[in-house]
Amino acid sequence: MERRSGMGPLGGGRRSMARAAEPCRDWDQRRRLWWLLWSRCPGVGWARLTALAAACGDLERAWWWPEAELQALPGWGPSVVRSVLAYRQRWGPQPIARLAGAPRSDLRVVVPGDGAWPDNLHQLERPPLALYWRGRGSLWPWLRHRRAVAVVGTRRPSAHGLAMARRLGVALAEAGWPVVSGLAEGIDGAVHEGCLAAGGAPVAVLGTPLDRVYPRHHVDLQARVADGGLLVTELAPGTPVQAGHFASRNRLQVALAAAVVVVECPAESGALHSARIAWQQGLPLWAVPGDAARQSAIGSNRLLGSGATPLISPPDLLAQLGPGPLARSSAPLSPMPSPSALPPSAVALLEAVGGGASLEQLSLVLNQPMAALAPQLLELELAGLLRADPGLCWSPQWGAASGSA
Repeated sequence: MERRSGMGPLGGGRRSMARAAEPCRDWDQRRRLWWLLWSRCPGVGWARLTALAAACGDLERAWWWPEAELQALPGWGPSVVRSVLAYRQRWGPQPIARLAGAPRSDLRVVVPGDGAWPDNLHQLERPPLALYWRGRGSLWPWLRHRRAVAVVGTRRPSAHGLAMARRLGVALAEAGWPVVSGLAEGIDGAVHEGCLAAGGAPVAVLGTPLDRVYPRHHVDLQARVADGGLLVTELAPGTPVQAGHFASRNRLQVALAAAVVVVECPAESGALHSARIAWQQGLPLWAVPGDAARQSAIGSNRLLGSGATPLISPPDLLAQLGPGPLARSSAPLSPMPSPSALPPSAVALLEAVGGGASLEQLSLVLNQPMAALAPQLLELELAGLLRADPGLCWSPQWGAASGSA
């Protein structure tokens, strides 16, 4: 498991596998849960939450701050304070116990300070407070290091645009590149389909919580992406869906990618927003030339006049990118840890998983609360040693050893 250094909004320095896998009673895990709790408070975004953490020094202490202290914070008007007071009242006097006791909704979430958190997210004007996910946790190290390609475009493409998106999905998958898109109608869906058809790793950044599917007829596609790749969203389960959420996800798609490809888009579109962010961050930007007479290609054609690289065929893109991180010829980002290098608690957990086990079974076998086992399972999944299966079950990942030390 790769180590991470540096200080994030949650604090902390170097954090080893042994440290990260301690039970949730550990202070680091409590601090993580406090961040997660505050991240769901209506009206409290990145700027307000980081200001609160800086003023209090500790988000647990901030939970009990009186109303007058909250109102004195910069940018905290009366409406925000009222929202916070109502939120605290709703969670009651023991909010962390309630949050830690709900592993089904909080098991797979990455927050600032976690080893899997992509550092590049901090470069965004408005970083996400948390990223909820479902799928292959072993993809997170590649996303953290921006080893993926984003392919975006319009919801109403031409037949040529759809065909090119699918071809790009196939080509990138065969070259070993995780393919990032938004699971929307049109170009997004086509590139995900192509990636899946080639046995690749699609990464869908959603504009909805994980418990919602949009468009609704993508329910099967969303399930297949979760099975073969990764679903990612900054929206907590149960969050009401708003139109602005779909525009907000564009910045996340770009932040996870090494390059951006715009297949086809009109003069005003989310794909152009992604292109502008890519330019601001100095990322390579490609655009597929389209029919000049089609409204759906006006925006992408204008990108060509502004300096985007024309993309005529997928091999041209791969000639520039080279093999992706999932290609057989690629060296691993970091060596998979062997059980003998893990702390005793992690080894015991791997032994208990055996060929496969549910969270409830592990809790009974190890005589530990499910909420205490959840973060340990998450770290082993991110390390590539375990695979999450449906129904809160785990099994060994890719033949990784699970028993002997």
